[in-house]
Amino acid sequence: MTLGILAGGRGTRLGGRDKAWLARAGEPQVMRIARQFGAHCSGILVSANRNAGRLAELGLQVVADRIPDVGPLGGLDALAAACSTPWLFTIPVDVVDAGECLLRTLVGAGPDGAVADDVDGVQPLIALYPVDSLRVAVAQSIATGDFSVHAMQERLQLPRVRFAGQRFGNLNTPADLQAAGFDP
Repeated sequence: MTLGILAGGRGTRLGGRDKAWLARAGEPQVMRIARQFGAHCSGILVSANRNAGRLAELGLQVVADRIPDVGPLGGLDALAAACSTPWLFTIPVDVVDAGECLLRTLVGAGPDGAVADDVDGVQPLIALYPVDSLRVAVAQSIATGDFSVHAMQERLQLPRVRFAGQRFGNLNTPADLQAAGFDP
């Protein structure tokens, strides 16, 4: 299994800040996620469209979108194309609290992969995919111009796994950063 960290967004609601480098207790988000899940995976890929050199200096393998301006689907496409394992676990770099049971629970959902569903609803970027199926589904979505990750997952019939009482959260605004205890 490969860990795929989605860090290719523009961070527009944060004034263009690169969310990979948002830090809590001095640790950048990208490294916190790599540390939390990397030991359970045979490789780590980071979908990023800027600061690739900085990420590479940390020993992370960076993949840029092969198809620009299709949103997170472009990141999934890049990760799937670069993935050399049968499974890809994706997580956005701006997740606040992934919890220790996240990956284990998604793996235990069955042979078709799964997508996380927390108290806020479906979290389409937190998912476990069979890579071959993901490659086909992403290519079909891009070919038809339907860039919705949620719609792609529905076509894959990706099972939802409910994380009752859990909120993964995300870092979109300065208020989100402050509430989650991130460094200014």
